[in-house]
Formats: sequence, C-alpha cells, structure tokens
Amino acid sequence: MSKVISKTYSKFIVPMVLFFALHAEFVKAAWVKNGQLGGYVHDTNMAQYIPPVSCHFVVGTWTQAAGSVSGTIAMHKAAAAETNVITIPITIPSNAIANKGAYLKSIEIDYEVLVADLTSSTPVVNLVTRGAEGAVAVVAAQTFTQTPVLATAKTVGKHKLVLTITTPFWVSNLQYVMVQLTNVAPATTTFDLLSIVANYTERM
Repeated sequence: MSKVISKTYSKFIVPMVLFFALHAEFVKAAWVKNGQLGGYVHDTNMAQYIPPVSCHFVVGTWTQAAGSVSGTIAMHKAAAAETNVITIPITIPSNAIANKGAYLKSIEIDYEVLVADLTSSTPVVNLVTRGAEGAVAVVAAQTFTQTPVLATAKTVGKHKLVLTITTPFWVSNLQYVMVQLTNVAPATTTFDLLSIVANYTERM
C-alpha cells in the first residue's frame, strides 16, 4: 500500500508542486520587470493635466472661453494695460511617508499671446509648507530652468513654457506646489491660458 502511495505522490504531487513553484517565480519576475512587486509602483513618466479653469487670477477681466482649436478650452484675458498674476495649483499626489507620492520634475504651461507682445512674463515655482494650528504657511521659491527664454515667451503666438526643476523634490502631505505667472501687458494685448501639465515620478 505504501509503495502505491509513494508512486502516486511521485507521479502527481511532485510535478504539481514544481509547477506552482515555477509559476510563482514567473509572476514574481514579471512584477520585477515592470517595476512592481507586491503592489509597489515606481513610475518615472507620470503626467497630470491641470485645466486652466482651476487656476486663480488676480487683476484683469478673465472669462472662460473656447480654445482656438475646436474641442479645447481657455481662460481668456481681455485687452488692458495692466499687470496680472496667474496662480496655478499643481495638483499631484502627496504622501505622509518620505520619498513616496509625487517627485516633481517639470511643469509645462500652454498659452497664447495675441495682438501685441507682453512687456514681460515671469514664472515662479513655489513649494508651500502648510502651517500648523495657529501658524501661517511657509512659501519657498524653487530654482528651475525655463524654455523658451523670456525674449521668446512674451511674444505674440502660441507657447509651451517648460519649467524644469533644478532639484526635483518629493511632495509630502504637509506641502503643495503653486506656480505663479506674472504678465505685464500693454493696452492691446490679450492672453489665453490653455493648459498645464505636471511631469513627475510616482511611487506608492
């Protein structure tokens, strides 16, 4: 009887054990190849679209408008000689654990200058640390490189302003990021803010 059981074990059980062991190794290898193991994600090519209507506008007459391309939207500023400030909330994930969430690398701002050149267009990237109970927030400007340069970015035409963070950073749950674009416009210039995209690594 014991010999029969032994033969059955050798014939069926051992191959099944080997099959499942190999299958587990195959699945593990696939997870590792794709940067995922046990639900872990590390994606270096994440991007987040931010609509122009989610931004904050100080000075000027701003209206929601259709984009110049059918199916798109814009925030349109009427012509006037004035200095206006556009504040863009960079809505990417954050995390309470260090080195998790979003690692911000660059921000792209699509816009169009119409009729006449801006006098200037100056971007700033701010990392804001939320204040504790009874305390104010702390704003820290971040260094970045800009393309195109100011001489081009302020001219009539469509532009994709790319702000590349010099030292990319993780955003904690105690922080958030705001980009401010200050435009000095002559009397006849109009301006359309079209879209914003944040590029980051996501780890969770």
